[in-house]
Amino acid sequence: MQVYAIDSVTGLSAAEVARQLEEEGFNELPQSGRRNIPEVISGVVREPIFLLLVAAGAVYFLLGDLQEGLMMMSFVAIIIGITAYQEQKTERALEALRNLSSPRALVIRDGEQFRIPGREVVRGDMLILSEGDRVAADGVLIYAHTLMVDESLLTGESVPVRKSAWKEGTDAGRPGGDDLPFVYSGSLVVRGQGLARVTATGPRTEMGRIGLVLGEVGRDRTPLSKEIARIVRDIAIIGITLCAVIVVVYGLTRSNWTEGFLSGITLAMAILPEEFPVVLTVFLALGAWRISRNNVLTRHIPAVETLGSATVLCTDKTGTLTENRMSVRKFFSRGEMCDFDESNKTPVPESCHELAEYAILACKKDPFDPMERSLLRLGEGEFGQTEHVHANWELLLEYPLSSDLLAMSNVWRSPDGADYIIAAKGAPEAIVDLCHLGADRAGAISEKVEAMAADGLRVLGVARASFRRPTLPENQHAFSFEFMGLIGFSDPVRRDVPPAVSECYTAGMRVVMITGDYPSTALHIGREVGIRDEGKVITGTDLDRMSAADLARDIGSAAIFARVAPEQKLRIVDALKENGEVVAMTGDGVNDAPALKSADIGIAMGRRGTDVARESASLVLLDDNFASIVSAVRLGRRIFDNLRKAMAYIISVHIPIVGMSLIPVLLGFPLLLLPAHIMFLELIIDPACSIVFESEPEEPDIMKRPPRRRDEWLFSRATIAISLLQGCVVLAAVLLVYTWALFSGTGAAAARTLTFTTIVFSNLGLIMINRSWKESVIATLRYPNRALLWVFAGTILALFLVLLIPSLRDLFRFAPVPPESIVASAAIAGVSVIWFEVYKFWTRRSGRFTNPAGRPSRD
Repeated sequence: MQVYAIDSVTGLSAAEVARQLEEEGFNELPQSGRRNIPEVISGVVREPIFLLLVAAGAVYFLLGDLQEGLMMMSFVAIIIGITAYQEQKTERALEALRNLSSPRALVIRDGEQFRIPGREVVRGDMLILSEGDRVAADGVLIYAHTLMVDESLLTGESVPVRKSAWKEGTDAGRPGGDDLPFVYSGSLVVRGQGLARVTATGPRTEMGRIGLVLGEVGRDRTPLSKEIARIVRDIAIIGITLCAVIVVVYGLTRSNWTEGFLSGITLAMAILPEEFPVVLTVFLALGAWRISRNNVLTRHIPAVETLGSATVLCTDKTGTLTENRMSVRKFFSRGEMCDFDESNKTPVPESCHELAEYAILACKKDPFDPMERSLLRLGEGEFGQTEHVHANWELLLEYPLSSDLLAMSNVWRSPDGADYIIAAKGAPEAIVDLCHLGADRAGAISEKVEAMAADGLRVLGVARASFRRPTLPENQHAFSFEFMGLIGFSDPVRRDVPPAVSECYTAGMRVVMITGDYPSTALHIGREVGIRDEGKVITGTDLDRMSAADLARDIGSAAIFARVAPEQKLRIVDALKENGEVVAMTGDGVNDAPALKSADIGIAMGRRGTDVARESASLVLLDDNFASIVSAVRLGRRIFDNLRKAMAYIISVHIPIVGMSLIPVLLGFPLLLLPAHIMFLELIIDPACSIVFESEPEEPDIMKRPPRRRDEWLFSRATIAISLLQGCVVLAAVLLVYTWALFSGTGAAAARTLTFTTIVFSNLGLIMINRSWKESVIATLRYPNRALLWVFAGTILALFLVLLIPSLRDLFRFAPVPPESIVASAAIAGVSVIWFEVYKFWTRRSGRFTNPAGRPSRD
């Protein structure tokens, strides 16, 4: 069998790619689910707040009050505008996530290999396919080596089909059937490698014709959304009941059913918590977008909720804790241990020439594995000029690595065709097994392996064999292998990982390393990055011997798992979950998919991960860096914190509004708040709770708290208690201003003006004090928030326009008031919220600070 030389393929040029994109567009199917402006308007029309506004406008028109009616209709237009803006902003964030979550593709362009988003693949691209890849577009195979593809998505047949390279005269076929040279978008490579020329993209593919849509980020119904829906339902029931009572009481006591109806609408608008679902949608969508800017893609939005609850981070070693930049550091051959430094152009020691020769022969010609790349680099220096590098030998067959034998072999034929040379490399114990070594020699080799692994080296064994029969055997054990030696590779730890691991422990999270490497290597790397291992390592062999009870007992203290097969990760994850842990798990291979799906937060590798792993995961780590996971956890905690602050603010700010809509009616005082006033306040509340609080930076102690409990509600007792207290104090202050103004002889219109002014300033005060539940307002001024500046500037400008322009003042039924009264209202509003600053100062001084969840931080 001849191996196709990928190096000889140049692929499309940049100009050809640009032309194809312009002619045929991106490799994506027509998108559905995105709402256009008419659909947004249709959704707004069905909202209760809209119906209440229309009802209020209709009442004003019936009374002949054209100005009030037109103002209500203008508020309708403003609500539609705000909703459309929020919808478009949310859709843009989700659109960015959809684009990022499309399958990745490895293509050859201008003679170079590039990993690109699947949507950027064009017709004519040369597509490199490997085990675990999701095929990005329809194509014809130029080369196929033991290639098998799962086409069940298109055919319904669960058995993978065998593929072969295209031959002259082969007609285009449909999915399904063995030995066909065609691959199809959406199918999954389960074995082997291939090179395909893309023949169709987007809606022109088989999948496009069937109309399937893959990889789209959906708006899942989350636990938070269920909790908020329940709260909204309960408040709505209470609100409707109170509105009916107000209408009846007002109509019976004052014999004015029209104004009673208006007062009922006003109360309904004040009580209705329409901000809750909007805030949740905005926070989760924009939160996922913020996390993606930190190199972590959110494929399933509920993961944003769960991030702050993670108690255990299970991570790979290679490429996640380390740089995945392997280089040869040591040779062991003929009883001699030799050091090697690739960066210093050190020549390969003479005694290790044969070892290096067969290690190179055991590699793929175009490898992706970093260790194989490191071995091939040996042939680029002085060693490449020796007789030990065989560029003209022909590769006949590859015996791939399997779960039963962690070794692979290449069969080469010499140019004269007389000899077959077999080169094998793999795990040292597998190579020892292939060589059928005696116990004494195997023990001596094991000691060398342990010594190299103790230095943090990844160790491979190398063996050789020769063969003269005309037919090759089915497996590697049929050859008589000779042990050649060991090669040690180093992979430096990423610089930002040790601080990230330390931050995990500070935040109350355990770090567990799961690797296929040797226990001593794993222990060395674990201690280098700061994992608290307690000197205990559990191996894959130990796992096989352990009962479920034994594993449940030991997994609470174990932090390093070594020589673990991918399928054993699922058992580790399940055991951690059985112990009540909230597990975040990284993985990159096809066999990692069950563990990723079982974990509370599955995290797939973006660079080296397979598409099937990414599709099973909740998050995709775009830079394969452990520190990015910790950044995502930090952001997840910040998102939940700010969401809780926004919800607390909504509760606080509605109490004085509801109170001043209800109390004057019950006490027989003049009607204070009208629908126009409620809408003015809502135009402050909506952007404040959905944009201002979402933009807030994290609390200083956010990574010093224990993880949030999985079953913890958004509205904890501490949150509700503080919110109610804030709202009630503000209500008392507003009621004080109202009664003073009403009984001081200024008149009902002036009392309404001063009371409304106090509510507006206290609203702004509530925003400021709730920016942080620990730091003072002065301290939070150090953290810029552009949305806050816009809300404050817009609110104060609008308030003074209403107070100073006669026509607007008449619309709101206000009266002119002296400036000193406005200042007094602002001062009283400030006093009504300043007590919370005193409370925060006292808790900081006493060290008894309680975060919004009701649990102390680790200060």
